[in-house]
Amino acid sequence: MNIQSVILAGGSGTRLWPLSRSSHPKQFLPFMGGASLLDLTLSRMVAIAPLNLLQKPLVICNQDNRFFVAEHLRQAGIKNAPILLEPCGRNTAPALTMAALHIAHKGDDAVMFVTPSDHLIDDSSSFNKSAAYAIDLASEGHVVTLGISPTGPETGFGYIQLGDVWDSSADKPGYRLDTFVEKPDLPTAQQYFDSKQYLWNAGVFVLKASVWLENIKIYEPDIYNSCVTAFSQLREDGDFRWIDEGAFSRCPSNSIDYAVMEKLSKAKLEQPPLVVPLDAGWSDLGSWSSYWAVQPKDDAGNALKGDALAIDTRDSLVFSSSRLVTTVGVENLVVVETKDAVMIVDKDKTQNVSAIIEHLKKNNREEINYHREVHRPWGTYDTVDAGDRFIVKRIVVKPGAALSLQMHHHRAEHWIVVKGTAKVTRGEEVFLLSENESTYISIGQKHRLENPGSIPLEIIEVQSGGYLQEDDIVRFDDVYNRENDH
Repeated sequence: MNIQSVILAGGSGTRLWPLSRSSHPKQFLPFMGGASLLDLTLSRMVAIAPLNLLQKPLVICNQDNRFFVAEHLRQAGIKNAPILLEPCGRNTAPALTMAALHIAHKGDDAVMFVTPSDHLIDDSSSFNKSAAYAIDLASEGHVVTLGISPTGPETGFGYIQLGDVWDSSADKPGYRLDTFVEKPDLPTAQQYFDSKQYLWNAGVFVLKASVWLENIKIYEPDIYNSCVTAFSQLREDGDFRWIDEGAFSRCPSNSIDYAVMEKLSKAKLEQPPLVVPLDAGWSDLGSWSSYWAVQPKDDAGNALKGDALAIDTRDSLVFSSSRLVTTVGVENLVVVETKDAVMIVDKDKTQNVSAIIEHLKKNNREEINYHREVHRPWGTYDTVDAGDRFIVKRIVVKPGAALSLQMHHHRAEHWIVVKGTAKVTRGEEVFLLSENESTYISIGQKHRLENPGSIPLEIIEVQSGGYLQEDDIVRFDDVYNRENDH
């Protein structure tokens, strides 16, 4: 039996704004002791089955985040793992369909262990036991979901209603899946919790590739047909699998729950959909209050991150990214600071961060998409100052990395090396710059910046000109094969 982990890494994580942005979602951020949620997910997937049965993970993500995924796989020591690239978001049902088609194309009918990339699990032993049981059930042809044992009347999650016990001989028996329930109000959530007949819906599914394809074809033929067309035009580029934008953009948007699982729960089947309870210290880190809940706290119930000081403060989260953040005489607050934004919210209302996101979208604010420090496959740049006709950036280039050979129509650039050694291509010249040395790139001049050294290269770049946006770039050669992204 082959087991294929399928990691859904396309979420935007906007509920953890301002730390999570669309260009750098929460699954890629070093939340937990320097490890990202994707890092932790990859580690869990390695441990869910005997290593000789587990294939390389299959990750599906937005194409704009492909280099994040590739770098996390590299750091995990996972080579040649395929990365499916969505040109646009179409929810989880099309994503899983593309993954199943990829598996079927290899002539394999693996059991797919499908998980979001941005969840936290404390008890790996309990997780592994529930996962192994779910895999056994899925190998028999069942569609299985892992439901989280609730710890209280939570209104931020969907629920799964349990049916009859399926296998009473198991240590932790499975159940027939009765129905999925939308996020309830507080009185209804309390009823669910008291009844002990409901679990939280974690979005974790275990099933054969053929079983998913058979059911999505029956219940959502438009999704199936669009994905088949898109997959037929799949383009391979190293580990990247580029999904055709034209076909995939026409695919209806739907979740695994609505597209298939709810319909299966109402059908009379010899092999009904099943639920395996999971009690393993799960959190989706879907809000700042849930982030506070899993953090170590001081005697007053405060979780402090970064350069944070809390005086006469109780039951609060104070998160500093770049400067000293202080609170005095407050309680039950979430305070989050980044280089370009500060958010303060009642800890009981962190689910309402979506109102901020909607306002930022309406007003076309870049803070919804980008941090001041922007990540690129070659390193980062941080806009430290800007004004009329100038921008100052701090650029860090990874050892051995290189920016594209490029030119700009409207701006000149001044580069000053502050750390490391730079290899500079300027027109027909190629030369090295050491610390405290500088050079000038004129408007319209071809140029490239490289780091030939073994330590990060840091430079200060001063851009000057009449138009300074990132789309003023013409690439002639790029080792990362970027075409339209900046």
